[in-house]
Amino acid sequence: MTGSGVPAEVVRQLYAVPPARFVAARTEAVSAARGSDPETARAIGKLRKPTVAAWLVNLLALRRADLLDGLVELSGQLRAAQRELRGPALRELSARRRALVDGLVAECRELAVAEDPALASTKLPLGEVEATLSAALADEEIAAQVRSGRLVRAVDYAGFGEVPRPRLRLVGPDDEVAAADEPTRAAGPARAGESSRKAGSSRAGESSAAAQRERERAADKAARALAARRQRLVDELDKAEAGQRAARTELDRAVAAEQAAADAVAEAQRQLAEWERRRSAAEREHVRRKVARKTAERAAVAARRYAGDVAAALEDLPGPQTDR
Repeated sequence: MTGSGVPAEVVRQLYAVPPARFVAARTEAVSAARGSDPETARAIGKLRKPTVAAWLVNLLALRRADLLDGLVELSGQLRAAQRELRGPALRELSARRRALVDGLVAECRELAVAEDPALASTKLPLGEVEATLSAALADEEIAAQVRSGRLVRAVDYAGFGEVPRPRLRLVGPDDEVAAADEPTRAAGPARAGESSRKAGSSRAGESSAAAQRERERAADKAARALAARRQRLVDELDKAEAGQRAARTELDRAVAAEQAAADAVAEAQRQLAEWERRRSAAEREHVRRKVARKTAERAAVAARRYAGDVAAALEDLPGPQTDR
């Protein structure tokens, strides 16, 4: 069970969401709580995503809790019948158990399809749902977890089942009536032998029952060890997924920074090309003006020389000089 420090209504809403949308819904809930209650926001962020099978069981607990009341009632009757070795009652209750579990599994599928119609054509892990409900019949702690609607994984329990008939004598109602009608007078040798055989059979039954209980305890211990290992792996997976998300965020930032640098380089290259074009145009203009200057210098020299020649020719003429 999970959800410590998180409002019950938030937990109910999140664990009713299909697993494919759980992370997005959890992120939204964290954002909504972060401004007013940072501690609650952190607690929400730690909620683990349920498996599909766990989500199906959660839907049953959240949407049809009344159906689980029958499961809890039947589990108590089954345990009592097994402790008291009541054969006919065990057979009847076992049949009721199978019918009840089958009905609950079918209800889980209907609830899932109602929540997400696309699941109608999807193969759901109904075998894991059945195993979890059967485990709830066998173990009160598991039943409490199922009724909470906060499972994050399916549960398997190997320590509960019908009493194996070949290895255990089941006392029927006819045997009880015969025992009640039997007089308490002293028995003869034949009756003493009968009593001895009954006593031996009873001891054998008690031994077989004790062995059965020991097997159940061993199976329960193994199931709990497996559940603990699964929880450790789930925790490791959560850490790995968190690391993956952090690495992805860092990668996105690095890609954005690289793109910004590439854009800056492209802009610099564009500006450099523009300045290079301007420099070439200025150099060409400089050359043109330099050529024009030299042409003007040559024209000026030629004009000065021509003016000198004309002046000299004027001076060489006879007669009075012409005023200029």
